[in-house]
Amino acid sequence: MKRVVIPELLDTDSGTPAEIATALSDLRNINQWFGGVDTTQSMISQVARQAGAASLSLLEVAAGAGYVPLSASARLRESGLKVQVTLLDRAHSHLNQNGNSAVAGDALALPFANESFDVVSCCLFIHHLEPGEIIQFVNEGLRVCRVGVIINDVVRDPIHLALVYLSLPLYRSRFTHHDAPASVRRAYTVAEMQQMLGQTAAATVTIERHPLFRMGAIAWKQ
Repeated sequence: MKRVVIPELLDTDSGTPAEIATALSDLRNINQWFGGVDTTQSMISQVARQAGAASLSLLEVAAGAGYVPLSASARLRESGLKVQVTLLDRAHSHLNQNGNSAVAGDALALPFANESFDVVSCCLFIHHLEPGEIIQFVNEGLRVCRVGVIINDVVRDPIHLALVYLSLPLYRSRFTHHDAPASVRRAYTVAEMQQMLGQTAAATVTIERHPLFRMGAIAWKQ
């Protein structure tokens, strides 16, 4: 299945506030039902074990309201791991600032000093980038983090695309009906991700498949 770049409606800042709110509600459901929160939770746990840490600071890039990292951190708190989350998105209007540390900035030029966070994370962001941009983003993340960069994204696969079309009646937003299949078409395979991350400054890279066509990749710092 060839990768096809189709612009996603939610990226265009078009639509009424009500339409955008409905689309974001659908996106929260996708991450809750289909492995988004589980994948990030698993990778944060893996980083904590590797670092031997009981607490981590995490920068979530392209965070929006931050549903995935905040949900994962709430679950992990119950098991004794404290995760302090900072949200970054390209516009202040996208961010949930209800008691959260939130910053507007460029994912490819992160506005932070070297080693400002333990972990840099993103969810359903990487497929929006072209290969050269992925390498640039991960290298920026490696600069800003102390332990590693974690990537949570969907896998491009024809079976996955078919399942997405079957799931469309679950969603209320016309944005989701367009963007969900578009995301799968422009996503990367595990092999492609491995090849791209191998070109970064990471000391080592681990990639695992997660249920429902999710991949979890960690680029570990030197």
